[in-house]
Amino acid sequence: MSPEFLLTSLIVVASPGTGVLYTLAAALSRGGRAGVLAAFASTLGIVPHIAAAMLGLAAILHTSALAFQTVKYLGVAYLLYMAWQALREQGALKVDDKVDARSAREVIVTGILINILNPKLSIFFLAFLPQFIAPGDASPVRTMLLLSAVFMLMTFAVFAVYGLLAASVREHIVTRPRVMTWLRRVFAAAFAALGARLAFSDR
Repeated sequence: MSPEFLLTSLIVVASPGTGVLYTLAAALSRGGRAGVLAAFASTLGIVPHIAAAMLGLAAILHTSALAFQTVKYLGVAYLLYMAWQALREQGALKVDDKVDARSAREVIVTGILINILNPKLSIFFLAFLPQFIAPGDASPVRTMLLLSAVFMLMTFAVFAVYGLLAASVREHIVTRPRVMTWLRRVFAAAFAALGARLAFSDR
């Protein structure tokens, strides 16, 4: 496994995106446990895209305009729904001091859906992972699985750190209604902006 792969993966993982944004929102509104659950869910949401890349389904998204547009606009709709929920004090920014079984399930399902409904991830893995597989590799599938596993572990670790850092300042935020109001607006705008970026993106 090359240092280039590890460095590139770290840059990709640490860059702000829907998974990072959702993890921060969950941690700020529900605490450290919710932040770690959101990090785990966002990581799980990567699995279908890696599987798609390995099975060649990502190539279909890349070549079929209809398939790509369908998944893309489902993702856009979901991100706009997340923005609306944030403004209504629901969803990711619903303040809850307890993370029971129901709220934990909600955090996990939402985190998985956020990443699944982004067709660009499948295409990213289709283009990204093979670059780090040597042409003469005797077991390219095994190597791809190993690289995928490392990428996922890195994703979970980085996202969990984001979540725990956000949770550490939670008490200074949720106890101030005016700050929470502005925070909801900021997160709603961020989710909407990510949705708009996805809507206008090309393959």
